[in-house]
Amino acid sequence: MFCALLSIAGPLAALGDPLPAGFVRLADVDPTIRQDIRYAGIENFLHRKADGYDAPACILTAPAAKALSSVQKAMTTKGLTLVVFDCYRPARAVADMGKWTREGGPPDPQWYPTVQRGDLIAKGYVGTFSSHSRGSTVDLAIAEPRKKSNVHPTCGAPDGAMLDFGTGFDCFDPKSETASTLIGVEAASNRNMLLAAMRAAGFRNYAREWWHFTLAKEPYPKQRFDFPVTAN
Repeated sequence: MFCALLSIAGPLAALGDPLPAGFVRLADVDPTIRQDIRYAGIENFLHRKADGYDAPACILTAPAAKALSSVQKAMTTKGLTLVVFDCYRPARAVADMGKWTREGGPPDPQWYPTVQRGDLIAKGYVGTFSSHSRGSTVDLAIAEPRKKSNVHPTCGAPDGAMLDFGTGFDCFDPKSETASTLIGVEAASNRNMLLAAMRAAGFRNYAREWWHFTLAKEPYPKQRFDFPVTAN
């Protein structure tokens, strides 16, 4: 997760209010992209909903959503689909994650098997600030659109349809580094496929997390937003 000191932009949006200018709901741009927004539920490293997630919806800046749709079109030609786990993340959710991390605790075998909870920030797995709050960062994978997979990651978010990426989303472990040599050949190939497709659409990858991409020409590179994630 990227760390940078940014100004918070407002105002806050209430349930049913229009999104801030420049933001869209991904479903309105490309409803074919599968959404599995983990911080709106309990299947995440917090084991609860994160602050600011009032609905399991992907919100992005308009340029990021349009670019992501172009990646989806490339995936559909291969008989595959994108699945997004997190998109815009309110600044309050980032603060919530940081506070939770600092409370400390032992490793979690599903999410951070070799790291103490209180060390997640120092190790770079949880950020004090996040590029997600700028609205042009997305966490995603590639999945089978019509059938279940036999892949069941031992670390990170379980997802029965995701291709083999060596780990699940949000596995806080060296195996999640995009170029990790600790994973199998098929997983490495799938990571490379995702990386190539996202780069072709103008996204750059965060090397510590194979699932994490930010639009290179993001419209709000020095702002972070704090309106809640809401449904239509």
